[in-house]
Amino acid sequence: MKNESLSARLDAVTAALDAHRQSQLLEGLDRSDDVMVEGFVSQVESIDLDEIATLIATTGPADSGDDRRIEPAHVVARDPEGEEDFRQAGEALIREGGVAAFTVAGGQGTRLGWNGPKGTYPATPITGKPLFRVFAEQLSAIDARYGTVTPWYLMTSPLNDADTRSFFLDNNWFGRDPDSILMFPQGVMPAIDDDGRMMLAAPGVLAVNPDGHGGSLRALQRSGALGHARSRGVRHLSYFQVDNPTVRTIDPVFLGLHVGHPDSSAEMSSKMVPKANAAEKVGVFCRIDGRTEVIEYSDLPADLAEATDADGRLRFNAGSIAIHVLGVDFIDRLTNGSTEAGLPFHRARKKVPYWNPATGESIAPTEPNATKFEMFVFDALHFAEAGLVQETDRVEEFAPIKNAEGTDSAVSSSGLQTERAARWLERAGVEIPRSSEGVVEGRIEIAAATALEARDLDGRSLPQMNAGEDLIL
Repeated sequence: MKNESLSARLDAVTAALDAHRQSQLLEGLDRSDDVMVEGFVSQVESIDLDEIATLIATTGPADSGDDRRIEPAHVVARDPEGEEDFRQAGEALIREGGVAAFTVAGGQGTRLGWNGPKGTYPATPITGKPLFRVFAEQLSAIDARYGTVTPWYLMTSPLNDADTRSFFLDNNWFGRDPDSILMFPQGVMPAIDDDGRMMLAAPGVLAVNPDGHGGSLRALQRSGALGHARSRGVRHLSYFQVDNPTVRTIDPVFLGLHVGHPDSSAEMSSKMVPKANAAEKVGVFCRIDGRTEVIEYSDLPADLAEATDADGRLRFNAGSIAIHVLGVDFIDRLTNGSTEAGLPFHRARKKVPYWNPATGESIAPTEPNATKFEMFVFDALHFAEAGLVQETDRVEEFAPIKNAEGTDSAVSSSGLQTERAARWLERAGVEIPRSSEGVVEGRIEIAAATALEARDLDGRSLPQMNAGEDLIL
């Protein structure tokens, strides 16, 4: 017999589902115990049924349009000699506690053959430090340099939240203050069948999917992380995804450009690398009707993707690498529900396993059978008064681990990490053995406590490297 409180909640959920013509979700619930009913009620209560109804009833935002004026984005080029003022501004922001790190860490390591959250994957070339440790050591080195404690926000997923928390606990929070680390799970959206109905994964269990990396902004608001940031005096978040071990978790130059460059409104700034070729599968920063935005590689018209300038270089070559700085006030404006601003949902046709109430069978479709909704964080650029885009070097800051082999794999990332370390050492006067093709003959790993960037090695006594050897600093 259900308790009175649960019965009242179930009645309210039943009425809401009836009102939205989604009562099919109640099928099979009469054979469930209180624990299952409680889970079902909580799951439905967490979903904005009015939002879902609107998404079902509309065709959604257009991702492209022939009448838009699309131009290459203006990019702030690399200029080491002209960056000192911006570096100082960024360092001042760090010292005063005005910035926090924000890692989107909802992924699993399944595609890598790894059983666990992607952040637990061993990522460095020699010692195999997990991604979470790589970031934690960077933040500890930043804190030691600037005399602060940088808050760290991590968005997990419902699937890996418990495992991520256990990993941090088992590793003693990587030596960081547990009170400075806040984790929260990503939001989810129900899958919708071709008749506009939400689907069940099992009796009393909705079929849902993560709401995309753009959902990270809503999750910041809903989890209380945004309020936590404000209470600590944080004004800007350094956003990055969990799969990139060479990301600069807190970059003083980038922060300084974000808060002080005339091309920036200090709301949202992004980093880019020149595309390797026209077919590279990365979003591209563009100017659309005068605003900086990202167009997904699949949505950029072929004539623009392949267009070149007089020197034969791609005109649309500003590849997005999912590194941003966002103002706390800006995120609040997009997510507090008090304005018309808000990230749009994108639709994707997917194969969604489901439970069929009519037959009582679980179905694993072989063809796309449902629509998923997700948001992209780069869509926030549209709402920024002026979005700055800074060029960076691929070897310096973009060595993602996404695939089991080939491009963006653990092997390619290890090679890029070694190449970056080699360049840092060569700048400092160390002779690095290389093959006739210029490939480093050996592996190199530099800890964050040793150096956060190449200039940190200047003037230091450094060991030499022999061909075929490993070098750890």
